[in-house]
Amino acid sequence: MQITPDEMIKVQDFLRRTFANQQIGVKPRAQASDSIEVLLNGEFLGLVYKNVEDDETSFDFNMSILDIDLEG
Repeated sequence: MQITPDEMIKVQDFLRRTFANQQIGVKPRAQASDSIEVLLNGEFLGLVYKNVEDDETSFDFNMSILDIDLEG
């Protein structure tokens, strides 16, 4: 399911409010229209996927944390 430009703005606004950080941004992915990239100060943070089931839409945030990121 494709994420519309209006939905991208709403997701970005939600993330900024939720995490109290205006440096969070989103952008479309080059190869997939069912998800968008989430960035913090231009650095990749994770992906948001759009799901539609039983006429209800949800957006799922997925962030992978590598074990080397936990060091230091």
